Amino acid sequence: MDAAGGTKRKAPAGAAAAAAVKGKAAPKASATGKESSLLKQKSPAEFFAENKNIAGFDNPGKSLYTTMRELVENALDSAESISELPDIEITIEEITKNKFNTMIGLVDRERVDEELYDDFESTKAREKRLAKEAQFQETQAKNAALGKKVKEAPAVRGKGRGEAAIFRVTCKDNGRGMPHDDIPNMLGRVLSGTKYGLRQTRGKFGLGAKMALIWSKMSTGLPIEIKSSMKGQKFVSFCRLDIDIHKNVPHVHLHEKRENKDNLHGAEIQVIIEGNWTTHRSKILHYMRQMAVITPYAQFLFRFLSDSVEYASSSVVFCVLVNWRSSNSFHYGIGLCSKILTIQFARRTDVMPPIPLQTKHHPSAVNLLLIKSLITETTKQNLLQFLQHEFVNISKSHAERLIGEMGPDFSAKMTVKSLTSQQLVRIHQLFRQAKFDDPSGNCLSPAGEYNLRLGIIKELHPDLVATHASSPQVFEGHPFIVEAGISIGGKDVKHGLNIFRYGNRIPLLFEQGADVITRTALKRINWSSYKINQQQDKIGVFVSISALKQCCLQLKLKIVKKLQARERQDRKRNLNSRRRLDTKTRPKLQET
Repeated sequence: MDAAGGTKRKAPAGAAAAAAVKGKAAPKASATGKESSLLKQKSPAEFFAENKNIAGFDNPGKSLYTTMRELVENALDSAESISELPDIEITIEEITKNKFNTMIGLVDRERVDEELYDDFESTKAREKRLAKEAQFQETQAKNAALGKKVKEAPAVRGKGRGEAAIFRVTCKDNGRGMPHDDIPNMLGRVLSGTKYGLRQTRGKFGLGAKMALIWSKMSTGLPIEIKSSMKGQKFVSFCRLDIDIHKNVPHVHLHEKRENKDNLHGAEIQVIIEGNWTTHRSKILHYMRQMAVITPYAQFLFRFLSDSVEYASSSVVFCVLVNWRSSNSFHYGIGLCSKILTIQFARRTDVMPPIPLQTKHHPSAVNLLLIKSLITETTKQNLLQFLQHEFVNISKSHAERLIGEMGPDFSAKMTVKSLTSQQLVRIHQLFRQAKFDDPSGNCLSPAGEYNLRLGIIKELHPDLVATHASSPQVFEGHPFIVEAGISIGGKDVKHGLNIFRYGNRIPLLFEQGADVITRTALKRINWSSYKINQQQDKIGVFVSISALKQCCLQLKLKIVKKLQARERQDRKRNLNSRRRLDTKTRPKLQET
């Protein structure tokens, strides 16, 4: 065995003996074998570029969806952090191949060998496709004449790779903005950010917008553009940058200050990526609508723009879609020539969730590594001060009792940075076993029962709605609040259960079915006991587990009252009809 614990490769006996006789060294391992044993290190940006599916960039369609939602959620956090009612504009613009080539300075070239390309279609296949399309249009025309439902024309698809297109995604907000000097690192360095403290925010890991930049680097090679200005700032920061993936550092193309003539504040981020609108159109629009439900205090303006002939046949479908989902919060402008989809989700209230407060770690929620990290970063000198000031719910008297329980090797005045590994393990074990008051939950920022109810009413227009919010609960030292709503009836709601899941005030659209919320709503709740028909009624379930039954009880009372009122009306109607019958028959009886 060598010093590293590996097995050395032995040279053949004859060769080794010959080398020893001649006084030469034994043959060396091949260069290939030596290189394979070298230790390599990847940067965070390189890791996520190679494992982009972890961040929701599985394919072009989902990458377009994830880019849009990451920008929207950052914009919401930015506005809410300064108690500004969010006003957010999101635009997805399709860029044709010719336009993209012009942007990057690539001269178009006519095809020479048509059969070489993925979208090649033979004359026979084209005739067959056109005949099928003509038959479909004829059937749809007949259905329209008879007043039947008109189906969407099937999208023309290639073999897979040709389906992706280029899109410019732009998100503009009225939030905090970014300090001029920090912009390159905030958007060009993975795992760097301002949200690492202990308080509730939609973003957390410093990855979302940077992952969109990485995807743009991988799919189009074009940089991201940022315009930003903070409140009261006389200039607008403009930055064009991409990222050095191997070094995880920003590569700045242009970074300058421009005059802020309109005294604007907030940020506008523009990124050009490969995407697929056709496959993820419904997800994107569904996400925007669900976000409008959970944030009725925000105003969203969503646009889709396209100059491509490919989407001409979809323009009518867009118009139908928006009409189908129309309400007071929807406005649209669309035409066959412009191919523009515009939806506005109007603000309905000025009541915003409370700004979450920064908090400290709860003793029950820390691990050994975190305790070591806190000791490294603390400014407190002794153990007593460290326990008091680095954790929540540890008073001076409580800290003294804990130190006394740790044993004779501990004292209140001992230097905290002198603690040994064994002593740190003892502290950790005591934290796991000791009793502490629960955290207050002021680091949370729930939507609020009022906003949840208002959002459901605004977007779904249900016949009945019930909401419930629990008091702060704690799991292993981590506070959480359960919020839920249930609606009956409404527009754009299918018969049966329609489950809308949220986590951290973010719509969860993927991997639905096996989660505990869906399974609970489908199997653990006896809907009929609450006078609700699971198959026939249009039921909207807006997450949470422990609160669902509370909402059902509220609805049951309302449904029972409606049933009783209907029964009273029926009895009154029957009584009146009997009286009218009596008045008609009484004179005839007198005559006889």
